[in-house]
Amino acid sequence: MLAKFPTDGKGITKKVLDQQLLRLGIIAELDAIDLYEQLAAATSDKKIKAVFLDVAREEKTHVGEFMALLLDVDKEQLREIESGKKEIRKELG
Repeated sequence: MLAKFPTDGKGITKKVLDQQLLRLGIIAELDAIDLYEQLAAATSDKKIKAVFLDVAREEKTHVGEFMALLLDVDKEQLREIESGKKEIRKELG
């Protein structure tokens, strides 16, 4: 499922627009990872499978790049990720 661009950019600040753009980029990369991993699972050709999985790994790097940028421009997101990590550690022991 591909994400729809959430706004026309009117009535929001440049900072909020940039955050939305980064989130949309992350969504697109996650969609690509899912697609390439599904394609890899569907083929029995070892070479094709290897290429699909390699491309999926590259997309994971892109997610990391976009996340690093997002966390740099959205400190609330950074705090909430840290909060989520603490919550899951508590839940899992």
